[in-house]
Amino acid sequence: MSTYTETIGNKLNTLLEKTYDAEKGYKKAAENTENSVLKSFFNKKTEQRYDFGHQLKTEITNFGETIDKGGSVTGAAHRAWMDVKSLFASDDEEAILEEVIRGEKAAINDYKDVLSETNLPPSTATLLTQQMNQIQLDLSKEKIMESIK
Repeated sequence: MSTYTETIGNKLNTLLEKTYDAEKGYKKAAENTENSVLKSFFNKKTEQRYDFGHQLKTEITNFGETIDKGGSVTGAAHRAWMDVKSLFASDDEEAILEEVIRGEKAAINDYKDVLSETNLPPSTATLLTQQMNQIQLDLSKEKIMESIK
């Protein structure tokens, strides 16, 4: 039977923190666009990351691990950068989408890192794979949305 190690617990908490950061980032992206299609998409992604966070919290606590609270310094810097970039970019939606796509690619790498652990319980591996697959699917939609102006 697979067990949680301190390393896995730490990685899952880091993933949870980044999920919170993504939720806040999508909310900020929705606030920084007037494009109704993008605003709707970003709002749906905000809700998705909220749900992902709760699923991760449940999984972490089911295995007796402690949940770290708060967002990361990197995430706060990323959101602040999105604010600054949106103020100075000549094409706000394109700049926001580029930043969102960059963040999603980083998220996929974070999921792959945790999934590379050989002793993940099946329920954790399944949850992470489902979430990563959804991010990958949505990333293709985000790339398509780059053409929306």
